[in-house]
Amino acid sequence: MKKTHKRLILISGISLLTSVTFAERNNRLEEVTVTATREAQSIKESSHSVGVISEETIEQVKPGHPSEVMGRVPGVHVNVTGGEGHMTAIRQPLSTSPLYLYLEDGIPTRSTGFFNHNALYEINVPQASRLEVSKGPGSALYGSDAIGAVVNAQTNPAPLQPEAMLDLETGGHGFRRFLFTGGNTTGDDGYRADLNLTHTDGWRKSTEYDRQSVTGRWDRTLQSGATLKTVITHSNIDQQTAGSSRLYREDFENNPTENYTPISYRKVEASRLSMAYEKETADSLINITPYLRSNTMELLPNWSLGYDPTVYETGHGSLGLQAKYRMDFSPMKTRLISGIDIDHSPGSREEKSIRTTKAGKVYTSYTEAETVYDYDVTFTSVSPYAHLELSPSSNWRVTAGLRYDHMEYDYDNKLSGGDIELFPFATQPTRKVTYRQLADTTVSYHNLSTKLGTSLQLSANDALYLAYREAFRAPSEGQIFRPGSSTNTTNLKPVKIANREIGLRGRHASWNYDLSVYSMVKRDDIITFEHANGPRETVNAGKTLHEGVELGIGVDISEQLSFDIAASYAEHRYENWVQKSTSKDYSGKEMPAAPRQIMSARLGYKPDFMNDGLVELEWDKLGRYWMDNDNTTQYEGHNLYNLRLNYPISKKLELYGRLMNLGDKRYATNAAVSSGQAQYAPGIPRTYYIGLSYQMF
Repeated sequence: MKKTHKRLILISGISLLTSVTFAERNNRLEEVTVTATREAQSIKESSHSVGVISEETIEQVKPGHPSEVMGRVPGVHVNVTGGEGHMTAIRQPLSTSPLYLYLEDGIPTRSTGFFNHNALYEINVPQASRLEVSKGPGSALYGSDAIGAVVNAQTNPAPLQPEAMLDLETGGHGFRRFLFTGGNTTGDDGYRADLNLTHTDGWRKSTEYDRQSVTGRWDRTLQSGATLKTVITHSNIDQQTAGSSRLYREDFENNPTENYTPISYRKVEASRLSMAYEKETADSLINITPYLRSNTMELLPNWSLGYDPTVYETGHGSLGLQAKYRMDFSPMKTRLISGIDIDHSPGSREEKSIRTTKAGKVYTSYTEAETVYDYDVTFTSVSPYAHLELSPSSNWRVTAGLRYDHMEYDYDNKLSGGDIELFPFATQPTRKVTYRQLADTTVSYHNLSTKLGTSLQLSANDALYLAYREAFRAPSEGQIFRPGSSTNTTNLKPVKIANREIGLRGRHASWNYDLSVYSMVKRDDIITFEHANGPRETVNAGKTLHEGVELGIGVDISEQLSFDIAASYAEHRYENWVQKSTSKDYSGKEMPAAPRQIMSARLGYKPDFMNDGLVELEWDKLGRYWMDNDNTTQYEGHNLYNLRLNYPISKKLELYGRLMNLGDKRYATNAAVSSGQAQYAPGIPRTYYIGLSYQMF
């Protein structure tokens, strides 16, 4: 067998991880995780809580939005903010804060200093080979931002034989999607290309969305036996962003298609190029991966029109390197992984104030006014790390890790003069907005992250694990250098978190389970709050506590019937937070947008007459949560039901469809109190999607 074929079979084997359908449970290789240690590792030996959505599941679900598939991992909730935009809640409240690290083939999709909570729409999710979620802190291996979770999307390797497949899909509200994937292997070279063209008119007024994504991958085996993987991706996204625009309750209940901010928009371009060299021997491995990134975003944010109306363009390019070396030793199956991550990312922000006009509650137009921010900022990080594994006995595995991060911002303000004070509100001519200007400066951060874990094989099918992990998040460029009316933002401290966790997992012939219990303490969280007179301030808060239990169960009831559930219960509280400027004490209060209950349950049916097809009924539950820090107003939560169908008409042609929000439930994807009033972002009503998948060869 050729080396190329051996390599591709190995890659395919690693891809068969946790699954959520009973057919896959019966035909799965030993489960493996890669995100938790940056190395292929048996989940039985892992001391992390890891959830993986396999290629088979992604192909079955055909997700039109990441939220349609991410909830299959216990404790994971992804909402919809319009198009493929989203906010995420994984062991944290639902928010736009930089709490998660998003990777593609192990490489961050964005530099730490330029976080975007919509990062999943910069990844071609419906054509990924798998999605892996390592829950809880991951800073000891990945650095800043890896607080709530590390989400890693894997690209598809080249096929061994000629392959080409296309999908044509249509749906409600003008949804159209064209997907193509194809490739081949000849000799020592394998190629694959993916294309994703998506459009929707949006179900609310002025919520049109377009994306074009392309992925190219080249897998090559060198004469030395080393492998070379080159991946290039590009996504172009153009959307009207009113999907996250909340409505007052009367409109939410009676006129949910209304949009108060039709002038808002978001245009994104994201490109990445990486080349991974890997050479493995019987007891060692070396991996060197240089990469390039380019991210630009032009945005008129709808959420700040009422207090800070601006339009801006921000972006950054990156030159980075990931290098690691692994050595295996015979005593106690010892494995030592050491490496270094380097990221150099020059970026910029140009922002202008805008003057808006309104008709009642609706913003109808705007004109650009003064430039309020114009600066260049370069983010640089150098981060060595080490990871150790050993087995004191045949059923006991111990892991430890250490990472040191040196991070620096070099800031150059292009605007001269002092702070800028504007009066942009025509209906409130005395209301002032301040844009503080910082002098050219350099801001640096240093952090040492540790982790310690152990796993114990209780039987051939069951394992127990315990873990302690630390994480941190450095302030982003916008928090530091776009201070608004805040003072001393260059003195913001990194957010720090400590996590303790215990878990139990098992894989049996017809059922599996995964249980984890965690307790996380977060200190110096970076929070922006609003004063009574309007100005907003960004500060380090005190201490928050995040505790919960997560459970995943999959059961093959019969050869034709299966049941899967991913559920979690969590509480997120302010342990110690007093707003100094207002003397308000929120200590002991639950954090807003923090549902205690998150659940997704699925009943699958594969009757013989459907040619190995599947009918799946899904129940998604989001529990109630507070909409404000004072815990006075509550969103009641919701229950949604979805129906999916996959029907192979022949070996080459498959019909599929899904009916989302089967009961046409009125629900909110996000709910909050703003300026003293409850507001709700309405979720999509009952909507159908239908498509054909054709395997050309």
